[in-house]
This record gives sequence, C-alpha cells and structure tokens, in this order.
Amino acid sequence: MTNKLKVLIAVGGTGGHVFPGCNLANHLNERSLDVQLVTDKRGKKYTEQFKNFKITVLPSSPFVSKNIFMIFLSSIIIFYSIIRSLLFLVFNRPNIIFGMGGYASFPICIAASILRIKFIIYENNLVIGKANKFLLPLAFKILISNKELEGVSKKYFKKLIEIGNIIKKEIIFFSKEGLDKTDKSNLNILIMGGSQAARIFAEILPKIFLECKKKKINLKIYQHCLPNQIDQLESFYKKNKVNHEIFIFSKNLINYFSKVNLAITRSGSSTLAELTNANIPFISVPLPTSTENHQLKNAIFYKKNNLAFLIEEKDLSNKLFDLLKDIYDNKAKLKDIEDNQKRFSDKNVYNKINEALKDIINEKS
Repeated sequence: MTNKLKVLIAVGGTGGHVFPGCNLANHLNERSLDVQLVTDKRGKKYTEQFKNFKITVLPSSPFVSKNIFMIFLSSIIIFYSIIRSLLFLVFNRPNIIFGMGGYASFPICIAASILRIKFIIYENNLVIGKANKFLLPLAFKILISNKELEGVSKKYFKKLIEIGNIIKKEIIFFSKEGLDKTDKSNLNILIMGGSQAARIFAEILPKIFLECKKKKINLKIYQHCLPNQIDQLESFYKKNKVNHEIFIFSKNLINYFSKVNLAITRSGSSTLAELTNANIPFISVPLPTSTENHQLKNAIFYKKNNLAFLIEEKDLSNKLFDLLKDIYDNKAKLKDIEDNQKRFSDKNVYNKINEALKDIINEKS
C-alpha cells in the first residue's frame, strides 16, 4: 500500500454503521493513508469524537414505499443524492471506497459504480442489510463479520471476505485483569443502548431491580438514560435504596467495563461484539422493529454459541427477574460465558483488513 492511496468511507446514519466506519478510518489513517468519510445529517452527530479525518455531509433518503407520493419524493431525493455523490467523486476521486451499510452509503456506492471506482461493502450483521443487498452485484468485494451471514446469493460467495467485527482497538485488547474491582458476590449491571433502548429500559427495568432488592439479590446498576429521564430514575433508585450510577452519554464506555460483570443491551452487532471482546456476559434484548429482524438474529447467534443470554422485549417484565435470580444463585453461568467469549476474539480484524486491502488493490477488476 502506498501513502498516496486515497480512501473514502461512506457510512449510514446510525451508530451501528458510523462507528465501524470511523474505527476503520482511524486504522487507515494510522497507516498514513489519505482518508475521508461521508455520511448524512443523522450520521454526522456520531462523528464528533473523531477528529483525525475530513468528514463530508451529503443528502440521503431511504426508499419509502408507503404511498405514491412518498415513493415519488424518496425517489427524487435518492436521484439528487446520486448526482451530488457523482459531483463529489469527480472532484475528490478516491482510489477505493468502503460502503459501511445504511442508506446514506448507497448514493456514493452507486456513483462509484458509474465512475468505475472500486467499492467494497461491509456487513457486520448476520443478515445482509437492504442497501448492501442491492449493491451486491456492483460491489468489488464484500467484507463480512461472520460467515453465517444470511441473504447472500451463492453466485456472490466468491466476493465474500470474512474479517470479523471492526470495533475499537482498545476494546479488542481490553483486559479486566488488574482492573476488576467489582464485588463478585454482587450483580454489577451495565444498562446500555441507543435512545430508544434508554427509554424502554428506564420504563421497565427499575421495577425489576427493585424486586431483586426485595428478594435479597445484591446489585449495583450503571444505567444509560436520556436527559429527561435522569430525575425520575435518580428519585426512584434513591427512594428504594438501589445502588446505582446514572449517565447520559459516555464517549468512553470502556470505563464501565471494569466495574461490571453483566450487561443488558440491545442487539446491534457492534455492541454485542464489543461486549464479547471485553468478556462481559450480557442479556441481549433485540429491538423488535429492526430491519429484517436482524437484531433478533444477532442475539440468537450469540445465545446459540453460549456467549450471552436472550430475552425479547415483550418478555422482559415476565422473564428478566427469574433470569437475574438464576444468574445470582449460580454465578458459574457468568464464568462459563466469559470462557466462551475469550474464544471469540476479533484481535485479527485489522490484520485481515490490511491483507484484504492489499489483495484488492493488486487485483485487477
């Protein structure tokens, strides 16, 4: 690879697309490549902590098929986005493009195909996303986190390169040894997730934790919440003397990893990979409205491999207490999951990216 290589990374508008893209950008930037990142207005808010490369905001839209007017409107926006992307690529022509999934990466990849610029797509879920599925025939290669990916036709198997999960290096090499000051007799629980998870978890979980306290289950709660939930949660936990720490947003969530022995989380692929690499057993609660139900499929994979527990959102009120009690009474279950997690490391992901990029650059179209 040469220092003059220009790389463009196009990411969707959610954290699940932006963070792997930014992690990849940081890695390539460390290798002295010329790296730029493109996202939309939604994705821009997730990039504030990444200052090492240029970030460009371009318009995007999902394809909405609810009615004729919305179909027409979204089609116009997508067409405009492709035109804007074409102009951007003409004036900032990269050698190679990474599409990280999500509809915000779609126009750039289509424009790249028109201009005959190699583009690679990355899929970190266990079922391929809509945008990536559409781009399959046009993509030069497809980097995947796991070989059990669903939704890819056999005729595209030759394009697949399994690399693992593109997560922060500090999490990949995180170790609780020498840092773990938690009382192993307690359940020290990290509650994490995006805004929707924060809302639902704040509504449902405190009552279950109170029930745990009444049943003599010792626990401490580290809970992410929305700004408008702080007063309510603080009041509830203090009134009922539940040991807790509330936080709104943490740029460095790893600070909590050494304090906990269990997490409750949504089932986005990056989050589950981070917890697994940090050897934090977790209870996975899939977002029921996730596209193609991909979060449930992610959660089933981790449960099947004894890397996590799984409770669907509709069952939280009825099943979470029993699961927490079972874990508290038999902490060997946490140790069993930790041991399995240690065998599912992504330590080689960046070496695999280097090898794949080198082969892709040298491979003729």
